[in-house]
Amino acid sequence: MGVIERLAAGERLSLGEWRSLIADEETYPSSRLGELAVSVRDSIYGRRVFIRGLVEFTSYCRNDCYYCGIRRSNGKAARYRMTPESILETCVRGYACGFRTFVLQGGEDLFWSDDILVPLIRNIKESCPGAAVTLSLGERSDESYGRLRDAGADRYLLRHETADSAHYGRLHPSSMSLDGRKRCLWTLKRLGYQTGAGMMIGSPYSSVDTLAADMAFLQELSPEMVGMGPFIPHHDTPFRNEKRGSVALTLRMISLVRLALPHALIPATTALATASDDGHIQGFNAGANVVMPNITPQQEREKYSLYDGKKISGEEDGSDLSVIFDSFRKAGYEASMERGDYL
Repeated sequence: MGVIERLAAGERLSLGEWRSLIADEETYPSSRLGELAVSVRDSIYGRRVFIRGLVEFTSYCRNDCYYCGIRRSNGKAARYRMTPESILETCVRGYACGFRTFVLQGGEDLFWSDDILVPLIRNIKESCPGAAVTLSLGERSDESYGRLRDAGADRYLLRHETADSAHYGRLHPSSMSLDGRKRCLWTLKRLGYQTGAGMMIGSPYSSVDTLAADMAFLQELSPEMVGMGPFIPHHDTPFRNEKRGSVALTLRMISLVRLALPHALIPATTALATASDDGHIQGFNAGANVVMPNITPQQEREKYSLYDGKKISGEEDGSDLSVIFDSFRKAGYEASMERGDYL
């Protein structure tokens, strides 16, 4: 049985096998991997692309990740915090437009204690019946994750960024560790969240070996969601002069994740759409099935600057859903506003 067949049968591959799948374009052409990934996705989810409403509610962050535009030491970053009332109003407006999943994303901002978040989550769930609440708030204590889950949070996104500990140390300050990030992900799984991991493709010091480690970790964790996009530098970070990650490699990795985790919810990310004008469609054609248009109030959107040139118009803008629906329909996909839970 070949490597692809073993992967399709649910077997875990060795690091050497993952290296071959990632690097050997001649034996495993990206076009063929994409065809297989789309076939697998369509057999489970059909041609539906699930639409999530993204609310970027704070640009404050306690961390100092070397690649991120809202890192703590960036004194030029535009800082803001939406109020709980404004977040709720944004979700209620989105709900009236048809959104049934809201992704609350922000830096690791210590202002947002459980005592503030718990009533906010409950209010969203009460005001938007049947909607899913996804959180992306970084690393928190086990107790905090439990309280937010009990309040009604359904999903949690926490990219591991890289599963190679040495590589992780070159992207983050010593106060952060891959072991700590993994501990959080395993806790989220244990608490019953639909859990999302993921990585940057082409980040500084990355290699085929680090990507192979990512794939081995994803097979072990088996997350319900996996987000990945090409690395894009920010001009106010230590990596300002690094080159962008490859769109082609990002698409290849999306296909491989789909083959490894057939049921995963995989977004065509904003970073992918920023790096390529038709990034969303390319992502779908590689096996992705989620997009997260931005419904953050207009006056705050440009302030949440993780990387340079972040796309906030067109399909990234949740204020005009007709653009999304028309674009996806022309490409042969159905934009779905339903919750789009993991199957």
